Amino acid sequence: MTLPTTIAEVVSGYADHLRSRDVSAHTSRAYVADVSDFFDHTAHSPGAGVKSRATELQVSDIDLNDLRSWLITLDDAGAAKSTVARKIAAVKSFFAYCVNQHGLSNNPAARLRTPKKDSRLPTVLKPQQAADLVSRERTVHTEADNSDPTEAAKWVRDAAILEMLYATAVRVSELTGLNRGDVDHQRSMITVLGKGNKERRVPYGKPAQAALQKWLSLRDTFASESSGDALFLGVRGGRIGARQVRELVHRYGAADPSAPDIGPHGLRHSAATHMLDGGADLRQIQELLGHSTMSSTQIYTHVSMQRLQETYRQAHPRA
Repeated sequence: MTLPTTIAEVVSGYADHLRSRDVSAHTSRAYVADVSDFFDHTAHSPGAGVKSRATELQVSDIDLNDLRSWLITLDDAGAAKSTVARKIAAVKSFFAYCVNQHGLSNNPAARLRTPKKDSRLPTVLKPQQAADLVSRERTVHTEADNSDPTEAAKWVRDAAILEMLYATAVRVSELTGLNRGDVDHQRSMITVLGKGNKERRVPYGKPAQAALQKWLSLRDTFASESSGDALFLGVRGGRIGARQVRELVHRYGAADPSAPDIGPHGLRHSAATHMLDGGADLRQIQELLGHSTMSSTQIYTHVSMQRLQETYRQAHPRA
């Protein structure tokens, strides 16, 4: 099979290929966007000769220097190492697809080296800061006008989202993907679809249970024909999106100037760290978080040690 004539056709075929491989929608969108960004850079970069004319650019024209030029531009723009690593993975995957599916003679991205991840530890809340954040909605709600049923339902929904994020330590995409049928009310468990389409069951506690039941009693306030079986809804009736959830976490978190500004993933980090501090086994935390390898979970041992050192320096008279 030969390569299609235009770059757009090749990228479209690559997108179909990712979908056929059950790659998550989030990863597929990111990879396709990264590959498109690379070709846009190459087609319009100064001094690229024939490659500067987008209509003439062919996949077979690309060489290692083109890829390195793109990466240098990203580095100059201050792109994070994690972002660069993902973009390298995207172009490697794309050109491997071209080699395997369309007979491209070589993979120009094969020799690219992935940058080492930053060694920075994740930012986490203190237990009291986390407790204040997930209960802040109720403090605000008591001061709000309850005459508007939709507004009241929004406060209740936000409370359930905050409680569930911290109680279960799920990813924001896993939370927004939940359906009502994924909740086992009797056992206080949810079934989430994680990375690689792997299912896992995650428990939650009584505060989250109470908040969730209250939201479900008001869910019909938002429900519409587009709701389907989605557990959490936006005000227009559709399934709530990850962006909306991030915005509400930041909004409620901003009320405490002493706490670090975190999003849903920061609540996930915080919950994992607090469980470890509370005596949970690292292997159990790995299972709850849905990490495929222990190395991803072990970062929380470093966070806990850092917190222990800070406490020691503050409390020990000879620190």
